[in-house]
This record gives sequence, C-alpha cells and structure tokens, in this order.
Amino acid sequence: MEIPVYTLDAFTNSPFKGNPAAVCPLIRELSDDLYQKIAVEMNLSETAFITRINQSDDFTKGSRFHLRWFTPATEVNLCGHATLASAAVLFQYKQNINPTLVFETRSGELAVTRKGEGYVMDFPLNPPTQEDPNEFRDIIKAAVGNHPVQDVYLSSNTEKLLVRLADSCDRSVLTSLKVDPVTLQSSERSGRVKGLILTIKGSPNCQPGYDFYSRYFAPWYGIPEDPVTGRKTSSASFNYFYYTYQCSSRGGELELEVRDDGRINIAGQAVTVLQGSITL
Repeated sequence: MEIPVYTLDAFTNSPFKGNPAAVCPLIRELSDDLYQKIAVEMNLSETAFITRINQSDDFTKGSRFHLRWFTPATEVNLCGHATLASAAVLFQYKQNINPTLVFETRSGELAVTRKGEGYVMDFPLNPPTQEDPNEFRDIIKAAVGNHPVQDVYLSSNTEKLLVRLADSCDRSVLTSLKVDPVTLQSSERSGRVKGLILTIKGSPNCQPGYDFYSRYFAPWYGIPEDPVTGRKTSSASFNYFYYTYQCSSRGGELELEVRDDGRINIAGQAVTVLQGSITL
C-alpha cells in the first residue's frame, strides 16, 4: 500500500526557508499508531493527515475535511504551518475548486482561504493572562539568561508561555540566544507550560517593517525549536494588523490580523520541496 506525501515549506516563498511540514491526503483513515510511525519517519516538526468527512466527496470538489497533526513524539491539538501546507496541497495538487476549505480538528473548525499567491487561515486567538515572572524564573533563566524581561503571559488553553524581552534588546539578542531543549524542559516543573515563545518589539517604521520578532520552542512535544509557527498567543483585544518575522535559522514571515471576535487571521505562502509516496 502506498500513500501520497508532500513536504512543503510554509510561511515563505523560497525553498529551504520557513517551516517544513509533511502532508498526507488519505482516502481512508489509518490507525493512530501508523500516523505516529509516519510522523517519526518524516522527522519534521509536524506531519499532517487529511481525510474526507463524506466518503462521497473527493479532494477536488469537497470543501470540508478532517485534519490531524503529529510531531515525532505525539499528536498535537493545533498547528499553523501544517494547516497552511495542507490547504496548499489540496489547492495546488488536488485542484480543489472551492475558494475556502474548512478543516475539522481537535481545535474546532479551521478555515483556509486562497488569497493571491498565499493563503489566509482563520484560527482561534487563545488570549493569555499576564503572569508574575518570578513564578517562571527557572524556565526564563534557561531561555534568556540574564537578559531583561518586560512581560510574561501564559495561555492556559494552549499551555504556551510568552516571554517578551525588554525593548532595550534588539533582534540580534533574540537570534543569538542558545536555548538548550533538555535544560528548558527540565527547568519547567509546574506542568503548566508545553511551549515557550520568546518575542521582542520590532521596527515597523524601518524596512521591511516587522512589528515584532519571535522564536518558539516546544521540546515537550519533541520539537527543540519550531522554525516558524502559526500557533499564536496574543493579548490584544481589538482589530489590528501585524507583520512579523520568526528568527529561527530558517526564518519565516507571517501577516496577522487580530480580530475582535476572539479569532485571528494568519496569512502566508508555501512552497513544495518534495513530492512522493510512502510504502506501508
């Protein structure tokens, strides 16, 4: 038995940048054990599996599909870049005729719409609450050392901790941080954190005009550092547009629109770097 597999670099228009995800559109469900083994074999931060909701539909005419994401370690509840890649596969390689696709996932319905050369995803916002940095002293120390911290937020829904470095820190501080995933994971003992976002204020008035920079670490899910993540945590409660850059070694760009209905639009592009099949 062979199943199709595509590897796409998401949140970029250039190969070997952005965040790679494997995508497998399947005509029938596989076992969870097999999903996990395929994700281990692909060895990317996430492998996505698309299946039909209605067996009478196909990948060309259907507009609603099931979508699941697996890291090499476990299944996850939400993944931005692999959702973007999944939509790109259906639009580009299955010639899906619909302007918008809806994926049914562990995090509810996620819609993806074609827009120009890219795609816009409709995602939950998962607003965080501000926290006392002293409660997370060890994990902050493991991540940023002695660099000054301005704000700390935690999203209890996604178990993601956001640490904003002081405005006195520039992009070079963020990119030069050497975060050890083993130390990071062992430093968090509260059980409340499964992902760490480090961020600093950008320079929107200078080209290319990024509003903020970020990096994301999730060793709890077998991901030492995610090159570019579409899982966003924001404390904003109004409509606003952001142009952002993730400062991993690969790098990637995202356009964000924070909405007043508890949702966020995440826009980006994707390029294919591999197309083939897996023999089971």
